[in-house]
This record gives sequence, structure tokens and C-alpha cells, in this order.
Amino acid sequence: MPPIYLDYNATTPILPEVAEAMKPFLSEHFGNPSSRHWYGIQTRKAIEKSRQQVASLLECQPEEIIFTSGGSESNNYAIKGIAFSNKEKGNHIITSMIEHPAVTEVCEYLKKWDFEISYIPVNEQGVIDLSALEAAIKPTTILITVMHANNEVGTIQPIEEIARIARKKGIIFHSDGAQSVGKIPTSVKDLGVDLFSVAGHKLYAPKGVGALYIRQGIELEKQIHGANHERNLRAGTENILEISGLGKACELAKRDLDKNYEHMKEMRDRLSDGLKNNLRGIVELKENGHLQDRLPNTASISFAHIEANRLIAAIEDRVAVSAGAACHSDQVDVSATLEAMRIPLEYAMGTVRFSTGKQTTTEEIDAVISTVVETVTKLQSGLMK
Repeated sequence: MPPIYLDYNATTPILPEVAEAMKPFLSEHFGNPSSRHWYGIQTRKAIEKSRQQVASLLECQPEEIIFTSGGSESNNYAIKGIAFSNKEKGNHIITSMIEHPAVTEVCEYLKKWDFEISYIPVNEQGVIDLSALEAAIKPTTILITVMHANNEVGTIQPIEEIARIARKKGIIFHSDGAQSVGKIPTSVKDLGVDLFSVAGHKLYAPKGVGALYIRQGIELEKQIHGANHERNLRAGTENILEISGLGKACELAKRDLDKNYEHMKEMRDRLSDGLKNNLRGIVELKENGHLQDRLPNTASISFAHIEANRLIAAIEDRVAVSAGAACHSDQVDVSATLEAMRIPLEYAMGTVRFSTGKQTTTEEIDAVISTVVETVTKLQSGLMK
């Protein structure tokens, strides 16, 4: 029997309805979408249908959506595209200290091209310091990029407030929505963003496909050169198989958003409450992130003085989760997010991320509680070497 999967923030399985929507493009509809004959027309129609499905979820116009190879490419295109198309206006970019590497690594790369990067701190709940962000703005600031929701602790950032600050100063605002799309409302109209990244495999679509919302009027320097695919914004014959899957996944996410939210939250709370109740007096627990403004499925839990890698290794045949720190013989590698949140080392070293999904069951949660409680008790008492 495979381990119980509680790592949905890392990736999600492809839903059966999504796989079914993809099937025709494995064999029957194989045409190049750029071809003018019947075969090409069928795949071009399918792409435009998917574009409409993504746009419907994000509440934007279909022509404001381009398809990419995933969240990392969407982030790269948004940040580099704005940087290089606006270099004559300025060279300063603002981001946060808890971004995904698909943002921070891009920003570090841009330093080689004489861009200046400001990293804004967050508080102990993982919320960005808005006053520090506003104070960091310079006449040369051309872009603010801040994630919508954190992948490790689930904290949701005040995107609407950041958008107002950016708009007031005439600065373009990008947000990485990889973790939020499909879990919470992501209307780009309400958020006020100029650019918004989507990763397919985080919302039950295939890996290797994503999307980027580009508000009308925003100009990006092209990053992948070739023919004039995707309105001449991203060269390369469209991956119709996976684009069709992303479109269907977005349609399902919009249809089931409220139901999925409540279910994932119920499963998460059942897990965190169960661990707290059963481990009281055995080990100190700390739940990280903002306990209200966070993703419904994410619980970052620290087990004081327990090494997360030892805990995960002991349960890996029964439960699949992620660690927030890696302990070695001479050091503890704490994630950038936990470090930025100033989580004490004795807690950070024992941090485990549990992330539930739409397919998680109460039976699975109860089994995970039992497994983790038993294992932590043994580790704490020294019965497990």
C-alpha cells in the first residue's frame, strides 16, 4: 500500500476529468495549431477554449492569457520581460524575503545585468512589511514582485494593498500565484495585479504547463524567440495536450472552489488539532504562518527539538510530507522562509509541511495522526535511534 499523500503543495495528481479532456490530443487531434487546414483548426480551437477556461478562473480577458511551460517560466518571463523592456526607466526591483526560487533566482540573475534588488522582510507570521516595502520604492523602481501565497507556511500576502501602492507610484506589479490558484479566489481584477503566474501541476493539471496573465497595455521583452506563437509573446508550437489539461483543471477549480476550500480546510484542521491534542505534554508544537490569512490546505508544524528529517525518514513508508529544514552532522539548513520569519532554531529544525488536497479523506488524516504521534513519541523518548 503506498504512503498517504499529504504533499499537495509540491504537486497534485491529474484529475480523471482532466486526463479525459487530454485524451483526444494524444492521437485523434494532432495537428499543428498554426496550420490552416482542418487538423490545425481543431487544435487551435482547443487552445482558445483552454485560454477561455483559464481566463474565466482568473476573471480576465482570454487575450490576456499566454501559455507557458509552467510556473517557473511564467515568473521568469514576467520579471525578466519587465526588467529588460523598462531598463531605460529604471533598474530597481522589489521583492520579498520568502519568495520561491523561481523568483529569487531570477532576481539574483538580474544583478549581473546591473539591476538592483531590494528584499523586503516579513513578520513572524510570514506577512510582508508594507511600510518597509513603501519605504524601499525609489524613482528607479520598475517592478514589485510578491507571491500571493507562500508555498511553505501558506500565508496569504496583502496583494490588494501592494497593488494600490504600486499603482499610486506607477510601478508594475507581478504576483506568483502558483500556490493560490484553485485554492482561494484569484480574480486578477480584485487583486489589482498587472502580471500573475499560474502553475498547472499545483491545481491537478499536468506538469510542464502553466500560464501568465498579462494585463492589457503591459509590454514585456520576449524571452523565447522564434515564430509568432501566442500573439508573438512566446515562441514555440503550443503544447496542446497539456494546455487542454490546464484549461479543464481551471474549469473544475472554478466550479468546485468553495467545496474544495471547505474540504481541504476541514482536513487540515482535523490534522493539526489531532496532533496538538495527542502530543500535548509529550512535545511542544508550533504552527507557523498566519493562522487566519493562509491557504486552506497548508499546515506548517514545528516539533520542538525533533529533527524533521529523522521524523520524515521514520514515516516515509506510510506518509509523504515535506521538511522545512535539513539537519546535518555539523549544521541545520533552515529554509529561507522560516529564517525570514525568525522561527527559533529548536522549532525550525523540526518543521514539517503537511498539505491536504481535494482527495484527502478523514481516514487518511486519522491514520497520519496516529503514525506521527507514535513516531514523535518514540523520537522524544529516545526509543528510536
